[in-house]
Amino acid sequence: MAANTLLVELGVEELPPNAIDTLSDALAEGLHRGLRDADVAHGEVYAYATPRRLAVRIEALNDKQPDREVEKRGPALAAAFKDGQPTKAAEGFARSCGVGVDQLIHLETDKGTWLGYREQQKGESIAALLPTILQKAIDSLPVPKNMRWGASRVEFSRPVHWLVVLYGNQVIDAEALGLAAGRTTYGHRFHAPEAIELAHADDYLSSLEQAWVLADRQVRRERIREQVLSEAEVQEASAVIDEALLVEVSGLVEWPVALTGSFDERFLEVPAECLISSMKANQKYFHLLDDQGRLKPLFITISNIDSSDPSRVIEGNEKVIRPRLADAVFFYDTDRKRSLASRTAELAGVVFQKQLGTLADKAHRSAAVAAFIAGQIGGEASHARRAAELAKCDLVTEMVLEFPELQGTMGRYYATQDGEPAEVAQAMEEQYLPRFASDAIPQSRTGQALALADRLDTLTGIFGIGARPTGTKDPFALRRAAIGVLNILIKGELGLDLRELLDLAATQHQELPYAEKLVDEVLDYMLDRFRAWGHDEGISTEAYLAVRARPVTRPLDFSRRLRAVQAFTGREEAAALAAANKRVSNILAKQADEVGSAVDASLLQDAAEKSLHDAVNSLRSSVTPLLGEARYQEALDALAGLREPVDAFFDQVMVMTEDQDVRSNRLALLADLRGLFLEVADIAQLQQ
Repeated sequence: MAANTLLVELGVEELPPNAIDTLSDALAEGLHRGLRDADVAHGEVYAYATPRRLAVRIEALNDKQPDREVEKRGPALAAAFKDGQPTKAAEGFARSCGVGVDQLIHLETDKGTWLGYREQQKGESIAALLPTILQKAIDSLPVPKNMRWGASRVEFSRPVHWLVVLYGNQVIDAEALGLAAGRTTYGHRFHAPEAIELAHADDYLSSLEQAWVLADRQVRRERIREQVLSEAEVQEASAVIDEALLVEVSGLVEWPVALTGSFDERFLEVPAECLISSMKANQKYFHLLDDQGRLKPLFITISNIDSSDPSRVIEGNEKVIRPRLADAVFFYDTDRKRSLASRTAELAGVVFQKQLGTLADKAHRSAAVAAFIAGQIGGEASHARRAAELAKCDLVTEMVLEFPELQGTMGRYYATQDGEPAEVAQAMEEQYLPRFASDAIPQSRTGQALALADRLDTLTGIFGIGARPTGTKDPFALRRAAIGVLNILIKGELGLDLRELLDLAATQHQELPYAEKLVDEVLDYMLDRFRAWGHDEGISTEAYLAVRARPVTRPLDFSRRLRAVQAFTGREEAAALAAANKRVSNILAKQADEVGSAVDASLLQDAAEKSLHDAVNSLRSSVTPLLGEARYQEALDALAGLREPVDAFFDQVMVMTEDQDVRSNRLALLADLRGLFLEVADIAQLQQ
């Protein structure tokens, strides 16, 4: 078979920048999947995209499928012949195969013998296969919103204007979205608008680059990064390159050119976050910082043209950014005319959830829980209560209404201006931490109390109205809230009891339709999050199940047990002791009525059971203090010493002896053994 490069390019009008990567990867995956299903071998698959094109290049693509032997199975042999003559079933099967009955074969299977037929099937050419593969790939694209254009009935994210399908130097005869495939592509809309005839699929990237188009997304992205850093160096500043902004900007240009503009220093009187949000959200600018980390009155814009007069492009951007920053100044000045506390009444008009009331109701509930938590963790209860009362007030300010991403940040600024205690102001921002699993947690006790109270209120409230998240729907982000609570309690080393906190949070709600089993349900849901949390920490599912089997309701304690069990699994004694615990568990489960309440040393007969009894008693005295100090790994390390006496016991002692008293006493000894391990976790689960 011969092999060559395949190029597919779909020319479109400007695509939504945040959809480009998804569409590009999906097109590449669709083509790859189609070729794989057709059993056509190929090399690397590359996805390219700009605002005006989606393209895929596939190297070393075979020009046809391999020939295959196809086996067909017909009727059972018993039904195929009667009195030595072929039945209608046999004749019909032969006709479907295009042969006579005498050319059929017998197929032996575990269910009997059947008539069959084998033939060599020629592999189809890539030219014959590709039109269908391409159509399926395009049909499966996750287009965010379809549109029609002109009189056409074709639908796509944006109007499409050309289609390239080249296999080496040959055009594949294919159609898609109302377009016939060809070899014509187009360069930059302004710098090189003329048609480009591609001689070969391998010429794609170089031909476009000569036409002022960087089709490779990653190359274009890194070109922008390099240019931004270079511009910043000229300005003796450091550029802040937000990766999400970098991706978005690279989806807006085909030939990036970084230019530096400036704005009036008077705008710096506004908090830097306000200016940065305005520049990023509205204009897609990168901001610059001085050597003290302060915002400089400069910005870097990425132009899509290499202008002969860059100053005019810069001037245009400066003209556009001025009113945007002026708006930020106006919002800030307007907001400062009122205190945060004066806005609490407005929260009564903002619905949190129709069955759970308004943000004012949520603030009232959270205040009680936050004050309690603060008292438990060495914080100031009055600060926590005040922080909860003010926590959502910045949501109704002009600045946050315009820039929602500034929630919490503006609360901190406005609370500081109002003369609120420093921890209260800090908590305004910290209430939203952690935003994701690896994010920082609140550092202040007031912030920790508020962040916990807010999430616990949401969890108990939403579960209480029966809106538990499903595998695909979690509109109130309860998974994130639950993991946030766990992270704060664990990383903050807060030994709080989750059941107690949930009880308190639940009682703040006046009426909940599903209140009866609410706390147990939410507790189970939150502790179940430890499976994913543990996975991120390198902890096995078996270790999680071992700890989950115990009634541990303090997340900090839960995490310490998890780490201890995970470390224990690395010991050579672990497998044997886990198996022994599983065996003991099974024995005790079947003989619950016969298990003695305590071991009677006078009933111990065999040396092996006496040895195990002595070892268990000895270890109990040394392990108990370790358990009291939550030194679980040391406790399990000590219990690992039980392997030899346990092995000897099961090798030499018959537990289920006919003497009922001796049997009961031996069961009590096994219960003692298992009880020692259960003080940490049910290591029998390590046998899962």
